[in-house]
Amino acid sequence: MRYPVALALTLLTETPVYTAALVRVGRVRPGRAAAAAVLVNLVTHPLLWWTLRHWTDGPAAAYWTGFALGETAVCAVEALLLGPLAGLRPRDPLPWPAAATANATSLLAGLLIGLRTGF
Repeated sequence: MRYPVALALTLLTETPVYTAALVRVGRVRPGRAAAAAVLVNLVTHPLLWWTLRHWTDGPAAAYWTGFALGETAVCAVEALLLGPLAGLRPRDPLPWPAAATANATSLLAGLLIGLRTGF
C-alpha cells in the first residue's frame, strides 16, 4: 500500500474513534477532538511507516516483532499527546483505551483492504 493511501485510511478510521471517545469521556467539543486525532496521527504515522520500511527486507519474524513494538509505541505516544491536544483536564481519564481501539481499527481496515486488493 502506498503511503498516502495508508495515511488516508488511518485518518478515516481513527479520527471517528478518537472523536467519539473524547466527546463522550472527556467532554471535548467534536471539532477539537477530531483535530487532536488528526494531529496525533500526523506525528506518529510517518514515524511508524518509515521505521517499518527498514524491517521489510529481513525475516518475517523480525518484521512482525518490529510491527508489534511499533504499534505499541504509537498507542502510547498517541495516548500521551491526545490529552493535552484535546484539552483534557488532569483528572480526566487518559485516552489509553481510545488509542488502542483507534489503532486496532485502522490496522484491521488496512489488513482487510490489503487482503482484498492484494496490496
